[in-house]
Amino acid sequence: MFATTDLCDDNEDRLADGRLQVAAPGWLGFGSTIRFSGPAVTLRLPDDNALVRATLEQPGHGRVLVIDAGASAGCALVGGKLAQLGQDNGWGGAIVNGGVRDADELDACKFGVRALHLVPRRSSKRGLGERDVVLSFAGVIIAPGAIIYADRDGWLVSDQLL
Repeated sequence: MFATTDLCDDNEDRLADGRLQVAAPGWLGFGSTIRFSGPAVTLRLPDDNALVRATLEQPGHGRVLVIDAGASAGCALVGGKLAQLGQDNGWGGAIVNGGVRDADELDACKFGVRALHLVPRRSSKRGLGERDVVLSFAGVIIAPGAIIYADRDGWLVSDQLL
């Protein structure tokens, strides 16, 4: 079991040269899985979660879905039903640079979620967005396959397993 604090303490050289990155603080945590890690699957999309559903419908194999919605507060991109789908299909969790909803349902799932805010409005479902792209938000760069480590203290991006 890891702790992000220990990973930072044990990898100061990696922090110094950028191979280990610390996301900016201020993220909300949901789900009964407080600590999660795995290779990143990346999505960049507008206020549309059809691609989120399509991705979570696939076997997760412990991967972490990283969604960049440009910090939009217009709608929620993950809610209780999608978190349940992620749990059922073996995803480790999700990082959402935007909003989520159904906080009580999220907390009931064994699927960790970090998001910027709660918003009750649902998203559109037009199928817009891109998958497996390099993302940049929260002061970090997330390439597809980068390793995400998240716990109550924050979340990290690493170029390799630690």
